[in-house]
Amino acid sequence: MPWIKAFHIVFVASWFAGLFYLPRLFVNLAMVPPDSHAERERLLMMARKLYRFASFLMIPAVGLGLWLWLAYFRGTGGWLHAKLLLVVVAIGYHHACRSLLRKFEQFANQRSERWFRVFNEMSVLLFTAIVVLVVVKPF
Repeated sequence: MPWIKAFHIVFVASWFAGLFYLPRLFVNLAMVPPDSHAERERLLMMARKLYRFASFLMIPAVGLGLWLWLAYFRGTGGWLHAKLLLVVVAIGYHHACRSLLRKFEQFANQRSERWFRVFNEMSVLLFTAIVVLVVVKPF
């Protein structure tokens, strides 16, 4: 089981690295002038590739986490329930990124670069809360 835990941590950290950077690409996309087609296309290509890669990383992160939960943690304290809720929120955040990417692809983005800056920080707060719950187990 230590191997499962180690790979779970690696995949979660890697997945979240994608979630940290993808909204930063959205900030840059929101700032692209309308006449800068090459810059926009380059950022869109980067965002698409990063989203696919982060999606690939999310699957083993969640799968290994489920394996650990079934092997060790069934019925433990409230910290685990809170962590699992935040994992569901992280998956939702991941899918929200896909929705935002589609809006950029369709020239339908209505949000400002400032909004994306705040959205970008949500993944950091989410990751921090999950790590604190796992390490500290406050309840």
